[in-house]
Amino acid sequence: MNKTDSSLLQAISDLHEIPAGAYNIRKNGEGHSRRSTANIEITTKEDKPGIDITVAPGTKNESVHIPVIISESGINDLVYNDFYIGDNADVLIVAGCGIHNAGDEKSQHDGIHRFHIGKNSKIKYVEKHYGEGEGTGDRVLNPTTEIYMDENSFCEMESVQIKGVDSTLREMKAHLKSGAKLVITERLMTHGKQSARSNVEINLDGDDSSAQIISRSVAKDESVQVFYPRAVGNAPCRAHVQCDSIIMDNAKVRSIPEIAANNEFAQIVHEAAIGRVNNDQLIKLQTFGMTEEEAEEIIVQCFLK
Repeated sequence: MNKTDSSLLQAISDLHEIPAGAYNIRKNGEGHSRRSTANIEITTKEDKPGIDITVAPGTKNESVHIPVIISESGINDLVYNDFYIGDNADVLIVAGCGIHNAGDEKSQHDGIHRFHIGKNSKIKYVEKHYGEGEGTGDRVLNPTTEIYMDENSFCEMESVQIKGVDSTLREMKAHLKSGAKLVITERLMTHGKQSARSNVEINLDGDDSSAQIISRSVAKDESVQVFYPRAVGNAPCRAHVQCDSIIMDNAKVRSIPEIAANNEFAQIVHEAAIGRVNNDQLIKLQTFGMTEEEAEEIIVQCFLK
């Protein structure tokens, strides 16, 4: 690991050193280092690039880190990761991808993640995307996520993209059985001529299943964002979809929340709002001696927290 690698790991996983517990670090399309534990086993797939992460039933208060870093220009990386979470487990999963592109070729990472979450289990999944480098080559990240939740399981997914990613297409699809609860939080900022699209489909298939989708984004310069969250109630269930965006400069934002009920006891609500930076907040901060640019930056950072 050189300084660039260490900087990327810190940006996407808050890692200053090799983490305690299970981990798998992927660098420039290849496995770099790995450690399994007594309760969390990481194995290499035999038929395609990627890993299987198996969490033993009853595992509590443990974590697994699976960051991906790309520090070479021209890398095109595709990986398949499957998570098998045993019944009655409680674990933290920290993922994410960082790209440092100093060349003129595109560097790209596509991650296909499938989660199989056992009965009464609880997981928190944190994924951060980040790009940097003085090169002209694009930095592209395309995550695909599939989630299968057994009875009374809980899943919290936090997705963050704040800087440096030229293009991203996020695909997510989930199926929830009875009593399962899914909470998705997305925070994203685009600038320059960057583009970002998120497609989310949550199928609430079991009685008393529930979901919450919260998306907050800021679009600057000439960037383009599209959000398409969809909640489908196939049983007595509850869901809430909320999309809030700040638009600046010449950016373009589309928010297309969709709700569908296939059961008379499904309760699904959606909200969407797009607007500019609040002028009253700008004036208030400027009275404290800030410039307009400094005040805007404070408002944006607070909005994305």
